[in-house]
Amino acid sequence: MKFRAKIVDGACLNHFTRVSNMIAKLAKTCTLRISPDKLNFILSDKLANGGVSMWCELEQENFFSEFQMEGVSRENNEIYLELTSENLARALKTAQNARALKIKLTNKHFPCLTVSVDLLSVSSSSRIVTHDIPIKVIPRKLWKDLQEPVVPHPDVSIYLPVLKIMKSVVEKMKNISSHLVKILNLQVIEANLNGELNLKIETELVCVTTHFKDLGNPPSASEDASQDRNPEQMAEVHLEIRKLLQFLVGQQVNPTKALCNIVSNKMVHFDLLHEDVSLQYFIPALS
Repeated sequence: MKFRAKIVDGACLNHFTRVSNMIAKLAKTCTLRISPDKLNFILSDKLANGGVSMWCELEQENFFSEFQMEGVSRENNEIYLELTSENLARALKTAQNARALKIKLTNKHFPCLTVSVDLLSVSSSSRIVTHDIPIKVIPRKLWKDLQEPVVPHPDVSIYLPVLKIMKSVVEKMKNISSHLVKILNLQVIEANLNGELNLKIETELVCVTTHFKDLGNPPSASEDASQDRNPEQMAEVHLEIRKLLQFLVGQQVNPTKALCNIVSNKMVHFDLLHEDVSLQYFIPALS
């Protein structure tokens, strides 16, 4: 089992750093899946138990100038590693303005993901900073629990508003609800096939709603919609506001497409796409 990769392009290095920072904000620990053409950052908490799930995918050829790997076998040419997300993000922070970044799988008394940063010193000489990130190699028998999540057919699919605006709204709603009744710190997200999305907080004392209109629905949403569904009918999910805010705060990459898929009273699925990074994030409904 081997892995080594190198980034020499400054823009690619900065982009990879932003993705790593995003993952660190979304998941304390995660699984890094390495395959010949892709990297995946995976969080696979059980939705049924109230946990969120994440599937982030990077096309390796868009980031790395060199990329070599050998999986556990020829038939299963993949590597699954568990790591602390913040450790990787912290290592990459030292790579600002670096000439090159190397990542490889090593064993230094314990399995490591070794990150080597080639920095240019004041005297124009090269200086190498090395970070050894402890990892746990996940055995083949556990891979079945770390596959890309199956997306249930949504009742409503809608484009999201600008994420910074949405984050600001949710932050203010969280402050309002925290000052009122903490035990009912809920967020309702609802949308319909007329391009309307509402964010609500509900407490014993007050209900506050923010309306977004004319967001648009993807063409497939209208085509797949039931003939009996009224376009104005809202599909809604009650969420823990903290989990929604964590998702919004974690966004470090401006997506070219941002979708929200709602399965009524069960879950919300966020699907964000950048030109070379995709992120799927699942938040279960509160029971």
